[in-house]
Amino acid sequence: MDRILIEALTVDTVIGVYDWERTITQSLSLDLSLATDIRPAAATDDLRLTLDYAAICQRIQQFADEHQFALVETFAERLAACLQHEFPISWLRMTVRKPGAVPQAASVGLEITRGTLPEATKDPNL
Repeated sequence: MDRILIEALTVDTVIGVYDWERTITQSLSLDLSLATDIRPAAATDDLRLTLDYAAICQRIQQFADEHQFALVETFAERLAACLQHEFPISWLRMTVRKPGAVPQAASVGLEITRGTLPEATKDPNL
């Protein structure tokens, strides 16, 4: 099993627990690792046989535009469920960072892993 990577994707959304945060958009930075088998697409050079990362990035921005959450945790959980529902993604790892949320840190955030990693790629170090 292979992985499609999307790194440092920036999306703007309304997110935060403070009243002032509910009146502005803020940037989130996302890194995703999406399990898939790229061999059929590589053999045929056919985009339909792999994960279309442009379509996934577009859907992530659409999701960010359509939703407002207080917590980055809620954003990540709901986005992961959305992506797994709309694309053939059995396993994903997603890091969501909120730059500037804490003045002493470049960013704060979280990493989640959802789904079942196909048997051939199970690694105890993941």
